[in-house]
Amino acid sequence: MASKVAVVRTKPETVLDDIGRAMDLADAPRHLTAERELLLKLNLSWTKYFPACSSQPWQLEGVARYLLGHGYRKERILPIENKTVVTNPRTGAANNLWLPVLEKYGLGFTPLPEVAWKVHRFREPLLRLHTIFPEGIEIPAMYEGKDILHLPTVKTHGHSITTGAVKNAFGGLLKEVRHYAHKYIHEVLVDLLIMQRELHPNVFAVMDGTVCGDGAGPRTMDPVVGNIVLASADSVAIDAVAAKIMGFDPMSIPYLRMATERGLGEARIEKIEIAGADIGEINFHFKSKRSFVIWGDQMLRLGPLRFLERIALHSPLAGWAPLASNVYHDAIWYPIIGRRKIARFNRTEWGKLWREYRGSS
Repeated sequence: MASKVAVVRTKPETVLDDIGRAMDLADAPRHLTAERELLLKLNLSWTKYFPACSSQPWQLEGVARYLLGHGYRKERILPIENKTVVTNPRTGAANNLWLPVLEKYGLGFTPLPEVAWKVHRFREPLLRLHTIFPEGIEIPAMYEGKDILHLPTVKTHGHSITTGAVKNAFGGLLKEVRHYAHKYIHEVLVDLLIMQRELHPNVFAVMDGTVCGDGAGPRTMDPVVGNIVLASADSVAIDAVAAKIMGFDPMSIPYLRMATERGLGEARIEKIEIAGADIGEINFHFKSKRSFVIWGDQMLRLGPLRFLERIALHSPLAGWAPLASNVYHDAIWYPIIGRRKIARFNRTEWGKLWREYRGSS
């Protein structure tokens, strides 16, 4: 059966209904069952709010409303997110207005650092993660046997070119030291697909493209109004369609090509069934760039400074890296550059919707 991706054009007045329509077009009831617990994996790329950076509140609300309207009991829907060395899930959930949406629908929120983790021995051979974590790959104990629904956004990424449903698993399946995997990011993203196939009976994704991110993602981007939402049970296919919409050749992106070659999903656009909008009419002409922080990280891991990698990133001195990232992103870029971009976003129809969510929280 061909991989299927729903692409639905939307606007603030109809976005909740349009998310439901996208899920219907992507056959969500066939891929998800209310008889099993569902992990609702949010995406937090920045503790602060920045447009297109993390899961939007309307994205979360549209999915929550759909699930509860299709037989899911509140206690079977488990919204989750992890931390990184530079993000805090509880503060991020408040800043990104997830908490009032969750409260409205009677749902909780589980930060993954607060749950038990265990070493999982994967049966299928992995490409890279077993060498990065030779003592064993720890995963949240609550993951095994549950379905998972990812809530990524349409945006570029300085490490992986694009990011979406596949990389959203990166933030849940690996502990905060997952930045060690950036050196081999494309192989690691393929590993995540292998791991999910073993852990979850079903995987689904609803991707927000109402406001997309162009440039030096996943944080220091230019927000671009896209007015679309996507949904699919194939994480590779939805990332491929998002990449195509952004202006990339999906099969030129290593993790998408490798995943397709290994039968973990489908990135060849001509072999994907696209329901809804005609994506042939959409090209955002995005370009993936590297932020100053990602550029420095790659210089140390892959570039001319790699002889310093171990002492700079894998020793007791490594604490300088998250400190430098926080200083650059939070103290310099956000107040000087980010606020101007947010001001422009606030003048859009989606900025108005954001303020409505903020005003109701």
